[in-house]
Parts: sequence; C-alpha cells; structure tokens
Amino acid sequence: MESDGPSARVPCPTKPGRTSGASGVSEKPFTGGHGADAEPHPGAGPLTGAADPADPAAAHAPDGAVPAPRAPGGRRAGHRRRPAEPPGAPGTGRRRRTPAPAPDPDPATPPAASAGPAAWRRIIPQALVVAFLAGGTTAFVAADKAVRLTVDGRSRTLHTFADDVGELLAAEGLGVGTHDLVAPARAAALGDGDEITVRYGRPVLLTLDGQTSEVWTTARTVEAALRQLGVRVEGAHLSVPRTAPVPRSGLDLAVRTERSVTFLADGGETTVRTNAATVREALGQAGITLAGQDTTSVPPESFPRDGQTVTVLRITGTREVREERIPFETERIQDADLFAGTEVVERAGRPGARRVTYALRTVNGVAQKPRRVTEETVREPVTQVVRVGTRPLPASVAGAEGLNWAALAQCESGGRPDATDPSGTYGGLYQFDVRTWQGLGGSGRPQDATSGEQTYRAKKLYVQRGASPWPHCGRRLYR
Repeated sequence: MESDGPSARVPCPTKPGRTSGASGVSEKPFTGGHGADAEPHPGAGPLTGAADPADPAAAHAPDGAVPAPRAPGGRRAGHRRRPAEPPGAPGTGRRRRTPAPAPDPDPATPPAASAGPAAWRRIIPQALVVAFLAGGTTAFVAADKAVRLTVDGRSRTLHTFADDVGELLAAEGLGVGTHDLVAPARAAALGDGDEITVRYGRPVLLTLDGQTSEVWTTARTVEAALRQLGVRVEGAHLSVPRTAPVPRSGLDLAVRTERSVTFLADGGETTVRTNAATVREALGQAGITLAGQDTTSVPPESFPRDGQTVTVLRITGTREVREERIPFETERIQDADLFAGTEVVERAGRPGARRVTYALRTVNGVAQKPRRVTEETVREPVTQVVRVGTRPLPASVAGAEGLNWAALAQCESGGRPDATDPSGTYGGLYQFDVRTWQGLGGSGRPQDATSGEQTYRAKKLYVQRGASPWPHCGRRLYR
C-alpha cells in the first residue's frame, strides 16, 4: 500500500445521495472494485486534490480553503481533467495521488480572488512602490538629453539635464565673455539632439596699410580671421602665413593690401599694382630710380595709398656764398640842452657784415628760391648814439617878429627843412653853414634840426646881422 504524499489532500467520502453543504458539490459513491478506476464525475478535475500548476489561485490558496466553484460545463474552475490510465494497468482499488508542484515564487503573480486581507496588506504597498519607481524612471529618462557640443572645432556628444544652453555651459565649466561666440544663444532652451557651438574670441593687433588697431575674432586661422574682418587678402602681403593659427592669447598681424599707385617721372606716367611698404619700394617696382638729390612729391619713406599720384623730382643744384650787411642799432638819449624836436648824432653807427651760404637748386629744370644753409658773422655792427632835445622853444625873438620867414625859407630851400646845396656846405630851411649854425647855439647840422629850431636860429641871426646873410632872398622878409 502506498502512502499519501505530504501535500495531497482527499475529501472524505459521503453517503450516496448526500450533498456537501460546505462546497455545494455532489459526490457519487465509490463503485470501483479491484483494478478498476473510480468513475469521474462529468467535468470534474483530478481526485488527487493537488493544486493545478496552471492555476495561480490554487497555488497560493491556503490550506482548508473552500474549493473554487464549478465552472460552466460541470467542472470546478481552475481544475483540469485527470488523464485516463492506460488500459491494462493493474488496479489497486485506490486512486494514486500525485505530489503538488511547488508554488510560483514570482512575487508579481497576482493573488487569487479569494486571498485574505493579510495578503492584500502585503501586496498593495509593494505595488505602489513599483508604480512610483516606474514613473520616476520614466521622468528621469525623459529629462535626459543627448546633445553635441563643439568648442573651438572639437566636438563631443554628452548627456545633460540642463534646461538651456547657459546652464549646460556652466555645468561643463565653460566660461564665455563678450568677445566669444555661442550658438544658439545662452538663453535658448535645450532639447534632445541639439548642437551647441562655442568659439572663443582672440585679440589681434592688426596693422592694415599702416593703420594699427586692436580687433577681436573667433576664427582659428589667420586667413579665416581676415575673411571674418572683411580684409581683402588677394595680392596682399602678410607678416605671418595665412595658415598660421590664431592663439587665444592673441596675435600681431601686419597686412599690406594691393594698391594702385601712379608715378609721374621724366615726362612719362607709370601705374603699378603694389603691396610695397614705402613709396621708394614702389618706385623700384615701377623701374624708376632716384639719383643724387632726386626725391618725390611725398616723402620717399611714406606709405603709398591706393589711387595715389606721386611726382618724381629731378634736382640739380650748387652752393653760393654771399657777404651781407648787418644793420646797426640806434640808441636815443634825451638832452635838455637841445630844443625840443632837435636830434644830434653823437656817434655814428656802422653796419656789420656776415658770410651766408645758399643752396641754389633747379627742380625738373625750374630754378627755385635760394635756400639759406649756413651763415657766419664777419664784423659786428656799431650802435649809433643820438641826443634828442627836450628844451622848450622860446615864444619869440625881439626885433625879428613880423617878418615873412616863410617866404624867405621858400626862396632859399623850397621850404624843405633837410635841404642842402650841391656842394654840401649849406643846409636847412635857411641854408645855414655849420659854423654859423653852431655859433647861434645849434648842435650838429642845421638840416637835422626841426623847422621851429631853424626859424628860431634864423631870427637870432637877423637880429645880429639883418638880411645880409641872405643876399638874394633877404628882401622877401619884407613882403
């Protein structure tokens, strides 16, 4: 006799016609004999009482649980029909019970509909945690973005949770300044698959056709920088190769663009395209030479401008030495012994002399104004000293008033105070000789005195000698 398995459970047989009130299922009496199988109830499952592995509810049902109700068709729900024994098998009179399969360890298997409250209390929190984790993972994956970042030509793909470009750059430790290029802008929203470009600014000390200024560029080569700055490089001279890199620390760059310069020389006109640094260098490219004192209308070392016209000056010249007079100065001294208006030369001045060297030039055959080169003093001038009278003239001379002195002066000298006769012996309005003049109190020469003083001295002479000093014109005093 075989014993029952530890997991087999067989219901007790009931009397014929009795119905189990607990399950509501009718049981037929056992009618099989030796070697015969029990007649199964139509639609009934196996009589071993083992749980069906395919039925999750049965696998998790606790011992003593109420059997599941019969499914439509006559067999219990969740049970399957026992396969028939092969014919000819020896009968024992008892049904052989098979061991029940082990319960499914999968915690995700839902409990049977008839599970108790304790099972639900365990399952519900676990289900909530799983749902929360599943939702968080979905949000986590949704917030992650794959972007392509290119910094100064170097690209890499990275994952980020940043919301905008600026947040991404900050997370990557990339600082940008006012001269740097960021595309798209730092405030632009960031999406999955976006491409971000960063180009750092580089200072360039640019000398363009002689004019120097500091500019900024995000280009990484000299040629790209010039293109970005709008500098025409065709035919230009560069101080560094076009393919040279522009470091972030900066670069000194001199550019001489190609220009058109016209030269007028020796009666002809020549135009050249040049990137020369000086007019002299451009002249050489035009096949024109400067010899001797030759020069150009602009300084030969100046920078040639585009469209400029330069005249070549052919110069010939010599030097000439001349001796020139140095004028003397005059010192005037006031003298109270002389009547006002009277000036007497106490010491005559004498001019000096200097030796001057001049450059005489002809430019393109035309003589130019002499240019003083050097000078040397040969003789110093002597200052002239003159005494100037400050004494007031007397109002009148007794015995000489009422006479026509103007008529006498007109007859003797034509009314000119500085007149002299051809021999130089007589001078002034009244043609005094020097001896007579000084005998009357006059100083120097009469023609150097004022008209008033000469008339005063003439009146004094008249009182002494009458009209005899003027034998031809004296009679005019009485008209």
